[in-house]
Amino acid sequence: MKHFLLSLIAFLCVSALSAQSRIIYETFYSAKMDQDRKLKIQLPRDYEANTEKVYPIVVVLDGNYLFEPVAGNVDYFSYWEDMPESLVVGIMQGDQRYDDCDYDDTTFFPSDTGSKFFEFIGMELIQYLDENYRTAQFVIGVGHDFTANFLNYYLFKDPPLLNGYINLSPDLAPLMDERLPERIPAIESKTFYYLATGTDDVKDLQEISKGLHERLNPLESENFSYYFDNFEGATHYSLVSHGIPNALEKIFSVYRPISKSEFNDVVMKLETPVNEYLKEKYKTIEELFGLSNPIRINDFIAVATAAEKKSQWEALRDIATMAQRQYPDTVLGDYYLARFYEETGEPKKAMRTYQGGFDKEEVEFITVDLMLDRADRIKEDFGF
Repeated sequence: MKHFLLSLIAFLCVSALSAQSRIIYETFYSAKMDQDRKLKIQLPRDYEANTEKVYPIVVVLDGNYLFEPVAGNVDYFSYWEDMPESLVVGIMQGDQRYDDCDYDDTTFFPSDTGSKFFEFIGMELIQYLDENYRTAQFVIGVGHDFTANFLNYYLFKDPPLLNGYINLSPDLAPLMDERLPERIPAIESKTFYYLATGTDDVKDLQEISKGLHERLNPLESENFSYYFDNFEGATHYSLVSHGIPNALEKIFSVYRPISKSEFNDVVMKLETPVNEYLKEKYKTIEELFGLSNPIRINDFIAVATAAEKKSQWEALRDIATMAQRQYPDTVLGDYYLARFYEETGEPKKAMRTYQGGFDKEEVEFITVDLMLDRADRIKEDFGF
């Protein structure tokens, strides 16, 4: 028992040190603001090991208290491949948040210290991250009340600086609720916008969020993906813990592996060849997030299974060919190519293709024994 406890303590210490090693503290001098700003950066888990990979950026305002919940959720979601691994950058603001978010009393756009902070992020910070880290061209901003309102100003740049906006109980500047519905339909780049409040939020802020939702919800734009939550029982502070995971889940919904519900409700109901759905899914991932990811083995199997169930044999052959190209050392492509031959009247080709996988790596349920058993069955049935 003592040995077990010592091992457990050692494991927890190593895990803590491993997690801590991915956190970088930097002091960044801003020429725009003529002052140092402290940054807290979480590197993706495989950042050091995978030197060819690039990562989206998540910029967290109010980093003093928002960094940890955002970084934790990003790490958790990316671990399960529900979102891409990302660089999380927290800007430490503290009481400076009020000066950082300052806006003009007449135009209600950033002024004085607010203008300088606006330029610091848009003209210095993002460029610095691009030059010093391996970044993809996809940036999300996260803010809470004052800082959530501040994020909206980047929508008025052309093109907008950010691709995704996570607005947690925003304390909107005057006219912002009118300006956003006017501006958003004119944005030509894909934009994700998440808005959240709670039933126990500060009353004025809850009404602001609900009013903005009423204006944004009817907007029709192919480039604008909008999501809203009003969490039952959530306060101004507890809604943060609800909103962050919901926002990440919705923004990155297309990135996730094909789930059981996606398989049943989408893939199996397609009237078009299922292989085209697979190609389009990964094309969308590349276009939206700037990531050229290989197709997951899970997604190959899901779509191939749908092709079999729907008797789309040409689609299955295309899936098999893609799988052979991406995973040549596994049985994946050989198995589905043999299934294609089997179902289209070419048993000898099917048998040989099954046999050809005897020395390859197994995946999921597709074992070498399964391949050889299928080959033997064909041999017996046709007397080869």
